[in-house]
Amino acid sequence: MDNIAVYADPKSPVAEAYRSIRTSIQFANIDQTIKTIVITSAKSGEGKTTVAANIAASLSLLGSKVAAIDCDFRKPSVHKMFGISNKKGITDLLLSHAENEYEGYIRKIPGSDIDIITAGQIPSNPAEILSSKSMKGLLGVLRRDYDYVVIDTPPVGIVTDASIISTYTDGTILVCSSGYVEVDMARKAKRTLENVNARILGIVLNNFIGEHNKDNYYYYE
Repeated sequence: MDNIAVYADPKSPVAEAYRSIRTSIQFANIDQTIKTIVITSAKSGEGKTTVAANIAASLSLLGSKVAAIDCDFRKPSVHKMFGISNKKGITDLLLSHAENEYEGYIRKIPGSDIDIITAGQIPSNPAEILSSKSMKGLLGVLRRDYDYVVIDTPPVGIVTDASIISTYTDGTILVCSSGYVEVDMARKAKRTLENVNARILGIVLNNFIGEHNKDNYYYYE
């Protein structure tokens, strides 16, 4: 779990940046309950899965009960981040119509308090699965049982999946990689989320190094 800075190097500036994101999420909870959080990006390769894992880890370190789930059914990566199997996951759970029995699909990581549900087999119809009653039901159950549910999704600038799931979750964080994603594409991704009335909690500017900032991550609302 070397990519999870809050575990691997908790005193690093990167880990501190993730704690700042955690604080922002907590403040967002003052006016409206934020429990289900979508993590997406404008395009692939911007580090959204790394951000999702670190946010989940940061929240769990406060004693919150956290689930990290992989809803990127096109290119699942959460299992790689945590070094676990993706033999069965969300798609297998939904196919069994046993949303209330999700415990059998949870992966536990030594040294971590996060409950993880990987994507499972890659389906031919990801968008339809994300918009299904079963998927909404699963998130409803997880929302009931956890303090936070962090959801990794495909890039919103490429496919509709993140837009779909953001319509029935509490908030969305958009990851943009500095020097990698084009400004117009980042703006388009933000507009896409706004067009479906997604609640954008903020933007993580990834791989940003400023004149007075040697961190790899920077967050603003």
